[in-house]
Amino acid sequence: MKNYDAIVADLRSMRDETYRAFNERIANIPAGSSIGVRTPALRAYAKELVRAEGFSLGELFSFPNDIYEIRLLQCLGVGYCKIPFGERADWIRRAVSIIDGWSVCDLLCSTLRIPKAAKQSFLTEIEYYVRHGSEFSQRFAYVMLLGNYVDEAHLSFIFSALDRAETKFYYTHMGAAWLLCEVLVKFYEAGVAYLKEGALDAATKRKAIQKACESFRLTAEQKNFLKLLKKG
Repeated sequence: MKNYDAIVADLRSMRDETYRAFNERIANIPAGSSIGVRTPALRAYAKELVRAEGFSLGELFSFPNDIYEIRLLQCLGVGYCKIPFGERADWIRRAVSIIDGWSVCDLLCSTLRIPKAAKQSFLTEIEYYVRHGSEFSQRFAYVMLLGNYVDEAHLSFIFSALDRAETKFYYTHMGAAWLLCEVLVKFYEAGVAYLKEGALDAATKRKAIQKACESFRLTAEQKNFLKLLKKG
C-alpha cells in the first residue's frame, strides 16, 4: 500500500484550486486544510486504493488526518473495501469518530451499503450513535435512517430516535429535520401524528415542515395543512 506522503502527492496532482476555495466555504473546512479534490475524482482514487495489493484499513487510519481529503479517504475506504459487514461495522465506528463536519458525515453515509441480511442488526449500531448524543454521531444516525430505513416497519424506531435528538447542535437539528421531512413525504399521516405528539423540539419540527413544503411529492392540500401546524 502507498504511504501517506505518496497518497498526499497523488491527491495534490488532482488539485482544483477554485473548487478548494469554494468547498472550504460551504463545508466549513478551516482555510488551507484541504487540497481541493473533487468528490468524483476522490471516489475513483479510493476505489483504486482499496483494490491495490497490500491495502490495509489499519494503515489508512494510522495516517495523520488533519487534511480534509485524508478523512474522506478513510471514510471511503470503510465503504469500498471488501470485508464482511460485521467487521465493517467496527470500522464504521472508527470512521464516525473522525467526522468533524456535515460533508464528511454525509459522504460516509452515501458510501455505505447495508446488506439486507444486516439491516435489522445494524439498528443496534444506529441506536448506539443516537444514544452517544454528540452532534455528528446523531447526524450520522439520522442520515443513515433516512437512506435505509424510511419504511413502515421502522417508523417507531425513527420516532424514538428523533425524540432523543440533541438539536442544540446545528447539524443534529438539520439531520433530524431532514429525516422527519422524508417521513412526512412517504408516510404523511404518521408524520403528522408525530408532529403533533413527538418529543422533538418545535424549531426542528418547523424546519421539517419547511423542507416538506418544498417537496413536489406532497399535494397542495397537505402542504397547506402543514403550514397551519407550523404556525401553531
